[in-house]
Amino acid sequence: MITSTSNLQVKQLIQLQKKAKERNTQDVFVVEGSKMALEVPDSQLVQIYVSERFYEKDPAFFGEDRPVTVLSDRVFESVSDTRTPQGVLCVVRQYHYDLEDLLGTAAREPLIIALENLQDPGNLGTIVRTAEGAGVTGILLSPGCVDLYNPKVIRSTMGAVYRMPFYYTDDFERELRTLKQRGVRLFAAHLEGSVPYDEETYCGPSGFLIGNESQGLTDETAAIANARIRIPMCGQVESLNAAVAASVLMYEANRQRRRVLSGKEGIQKKLRPEKRSGKEFRKEGIVS
Repeated sequence: MITSTSNLQVKQLIQLQKKAKERNTQDVFVVEGSKMALEVPDSQLVQIYVSERFYEKDPAFFGEDRPVTVLSDRVFESVSDTRTPQGVLCVVRQYHYDLEDLLGTAAREPLIIALENLQDPGNLGTIVRTAEGAGVTGILLSPGCVDLYNPKVIRSTMGAVYRMPFYYTDDFERELRTLKQRGVRLFAAHLEGSVPYDEETYCGPSGFLIGNESQGLTDETAAIANARIRIPMCGQVESLNAAVAASVLMYEANRQRRRVLSGKEGIQKKLRPEKRSGKEFRKEGIVS
């Protein structure tokens, strides 16, 4: 058991929690909480750390095959990024994707969220979590976006960080043009959008452009979009929070795609020969 905050592992954990540069140098990030810890894929897990109290309560929580290091309660509190730590955190290998990964597989049309200069960790984490639920195939981030491996972002993803492909690009506009060349139709969420969001169609390859919380999309990025869409507002509200706006758009695309899919399944059901028994055929005089 580690009982000193001067321990090298403890110092490294503190640096990983606080500094993006350190996380990138070591190519790892930190997750906290038992749920997040249990969901870490074995291939990505580097090390598990638990508090003395947590270990005494359930020493076999992670089984015998996963590497566990025990920290005294005082030391664990010093490395935790939360006010009321659950007593477990993991060091996890970072993920590495490229633009191709965001396009998904041939089984479904691409649905991409492109984020420009998003700054709030909670917004980014919420978007990642919602993106998985809405069937988004990937997230593209500009260089000015908050670090996705920031502890606050990680907590907000609720485990979706393990499954949602994302890619930070050094040239946001270039990648958007590449997506257009690949057949992805881009929709800019914009206060000056001429079309309400629910009057467009997102069943084909689509991408939503979401801008900075206070400034929105830059003019250069908005100009690349195929269309500018808006979310109609009631009252005196000018716009929605970035994560809420992104969620509205993602689930509108999800709704449209589910509707198309259910329609196709309905047609296939009608075309499928009806199963009937020999007794029914004999009754109708079709067979003797």
